Amino acid sequence: MKYVVMVSHGEFAHGLRSAIRMMTGERDDMFSVCLKEDMGTNQFAEEFTKLVEPFNSDDEVLLFSDILSGSPFTTSLDILNQKGLLDKSMVFTGMNMPMVLTAVLMKDNIEGEDLKEAILSEGKLAVTFFDINAVKETEEII
Repeated sequence: MKYVVMVSHGEFAHGLRSAIRMMTGERDDMFSVCLKEDMGTNQFAEEFTKLVEPFNSDDEVLLFSDILSGSPFTTSLDILNQKGLLDKSMVFTGMNMPMVLTAVLMKDNIEGEDLKEAILSEGKLAVTFFDINAVKETEEII
């Protein structure tokens, strides 16, 4: 099975998971773990370890993190490595809703480099500037 796992500082990963569930319904292949203000890295590691405990060596992980090199990112990579899953993982940072939604919807339909490119493309396209002044008066925005 391919799992989508989101990690973040604060409640970002839980919130993103909730938003994705609104669009896709409840899923047994999507998880989130957050490093909260009152937690240390060791507690985060315990929660992440419990999360991936049922994963087996045939499983693949699409890991999404809020930022590169933060504690959730580095701790998750370390645990995936210890469990022997790092080589079967795709790791993305700077997660946003379009890229995670693409991963959830496309992970069972496309593989490898094509999946990676689809996820990155959607994530990049979502980051833009909306110039309200460029909209013509006759067009309705909302």
